[in-house]
Amino acid sequence: MRMKAEATTDPALACPIGPVVDIVFSRWTTPILWSLHTHGRQRFVELERRITKITPKVLTQRLRQLERDGLVVRTYHPEVPPRVEYEISELGRSLAPLFAHLADWSAGHLDEVERARRAYDAA
Repeated sequence: MRMKAEATTDPALACPIGPVVDIVFSRWTTPILWSLHTHGRQRFVELERRITKITPKVLTQRLRQLERDGLVVRTYHPEVPPRVEYEISELGRSLAPLFAHLADWSAGHLDEVERARRAYDAA
């Protein structure tokens, strides 16, 4: 009986994909992973150019979190000047099928979502 009560109050038990959604779909994470997957290894400034509207501070924070989560690999090259590159890890690449499904869903359903929003807003 205790387990049942816990399942209804603990979000992780109520929705087992919640932690994954928090990791992968937090703001800016998806564009960063998409860019690294699509364009390969990149320097900070390349990511910054590809992902418009993200501030350098937020990009730095997200890259650090993605590195901590094991989704991105940071490589430091001790040159003058120092060079740092980021690439998607194998763990990050394992998300590719999920992103492909989401891209397919987006192509097939975003028009419906937009129509629903317009209908809702008009009501």
